[in-house]
Amino acid sequence: MTAQIPQWLKDIVGQNKAALRKQAALSAQDSLDKGALHTVCVEAKCPNRGECFNCGDATVMILGDICTRRCRFCAVHKGRPLPPDAGEPARVAEMVKNWHLKYLVLTSPTRDDLADGGAAHFAAVMNAVYAQNPLALCEPLIPDFKGSVKDLQTVLNARPAVLAHNIETVESLSAHIRGGAEYRRSLTVLENAKKLAPDTLTKSGLMVGLGETDGQMKQTLQDLRNAGVDLLTIGQYLSPSKAHHPVERYPEPGEYKAWEEYALSIGFKGAACGPLVRSSYKAGALFRQATRSHAK
Repeated sequence: MTAQIPQWLKDIVGQNKAALRKQAALSAQDSLDKGALHTVCVEAKCPNRGECFNCGDATVMILGDICTRRCRFCAVHKGRPLPPDAGEPARVAEMVKNWHLKYLVLTSPTRDDLADGGAAHFAAVMNAVYAQNPLALCEPLIPDFKGSVKDLQTVLNARPAVLAHNIETVESLSAHIRGGAEYRRSLTVLENAKKLAPDTLTKSGLMVGLGETDGQMKQTLQDLRNAGVDLLTIGQYLSPSKAHHPVERYPEPGEYKAWEEYALSIGFKGAACGPLVRSSYKAGALFRQATRSHAK
C-alpha cells in the first residue's frame, strides 16, 4: 500500500511547482528549449525544478531522453534511443556560458546500446565546456558502463571535479528496484574511480521510502565509505506514477539529520540529506563545503 504524503512535504512540493510559473523559471526553460537540451529536472520530474530554474541552475541530461533500462523508480522514458548528437557538446558549453554557470552537473540515461555506454560523449561535453568556460567545474553523474574500467577512465580523463554514480537503494532492494543494475557493480565503479583518480572526489546518492530499514541504510553508507566515496546525498523517493514502485513511507526530517551526522562520523567529507535532496541538488555548494572542510 502506498503511504500518504504528509502535508508538510506536500506544501514544499507545491511551492516548488508554483515557482515554475515565475519569469526566471520560464526563461530558463525557454533557453533550454532553444538549445535543444534535455534536463533530468524535467525528464525525471524533479520536485526542485521550480527552485533551481529560478536560481539559474539545471542538471543537463546528455545522450537523449530515452533509457535502455527499466528501473522501477525512474520517470525517464524507456525504449530505443537515438544515436549521440555530435552538436550537443557545443550547445551545452554555450548554455554554461550564457547562464554564467560555475558548476555543472551532467548526467544521461543508461545507454547500453552504445559500445562505450556513452563515456566518450561525456568526455566530449566536459572538454567543450572547459574550452569555452575555463573556470567552470563539471560533475558527471554517470551510469555504470556495465562495469567497464576503460569507459570509466575515458570520463576521468576529462578532469571532472567530482565523479558521481548513484547506488540508489540498499542491497536487499537493489535487484527489484534497479533494472539491469547491480549493487556490488555500482560499489566497484565507485571504488575503481577512486583508484584511477585518487584526487577526484567521488559521490553517490540514495533514495529512502522504498522499504529499507535504518540498519540497512547504515550498512549501505558503510559500504560506500569502504569504496572510498567522499560525498553523499539522501532524499525522499517520490513515485512518478502508479505504475512505478510505491512509496512505503515518508521519514521525518529528524531522520535525515541523523543519517547526515552518521555519514560525517564515518568519514564522508560532505553529506546533504533531506526530503527533497537529489543527487545534483546544490551540488556546487556541497563540493565547496567538502573541499573547504578538507583543506582545514
